[in-house]
Amino acid sequence: MGRQGNSSTRGGAPASGSTAVRKPSAAVYRRRRLFVGGALLLVIALVTGFAVAGAFSGKSEQVSSTDPAAAASAGPAASPSASATEPAATPTPSATPTCNQNLVTVSASTDKAAYGSEENPMLTLKVTNGGTMPCEVNIGTSQMEFLVTSGADRIFSSRDCQAKSEDLLKVIAPGASETANFPWSRNRSVEGCQPVEAKPGGGGAYYIFTAKLGSKASPKAVFQLL
Repeated sequence: MGRQGNSSTRGGAPASGSTAVRKPSAAVYRRRRLFVGGALLLVIALVTGFAVAGAFSGKSEQVSSTDPAAAASAGPAASPSASATEPAATPTPSATPTCNQNLVTVSASTDKAAYGSEENPMLTLKVTNGGTMPCEVNIGTSQMEFLVTSGADRIFSSRDCQAKSEDLLKVIAPGASETANFPWSRNRSVEGCQPVEAKPGGGGAYYIFTAKLGSKASPKAVFQLL
């Protein structure tokens, strides 16, 4: 019994049946307040961090849908805008239909096959577009020539005494023609329009009329001077 009494009082500890409670010291209260405050700050920081992360995540998605630079880096989504900046293709000149000048022909004719001594031949130059497209042709006096020959003898040319040389561009429809008439006075001419006293002979002689337009020359038209 005396040994138990000694153990109950060892170290100054209260007996097991005692209700006395020691109050924590001021230092313990301060440590508890610091611990609670730190935990609260930690929770606030975590919540704030998630909110900020969510806000930046939403902003990033908005930028990716509206920012041209971000859209350009998105790969296939940027291809339509890139193709829109490319210049529109233009047709090459070869793709545009044009008339074939080789199908523009020149012909020569006279109003009669034979002329009496008092009749002057009417020489006619005719330009025809034999193609399927309209053609612009220069039918001015700068291109025309009415040439009369007899064998190797050059009798007359409308260029020898031509007062003016002018261009006249005209669009000729497919299958259409343009004509020019020249009344020949049965005279001779030389280059430079020098006077010539000799006249073409009659008596049933044959003459050849050739119409020229630029580099094109007509087939020969034969007529007779009586």
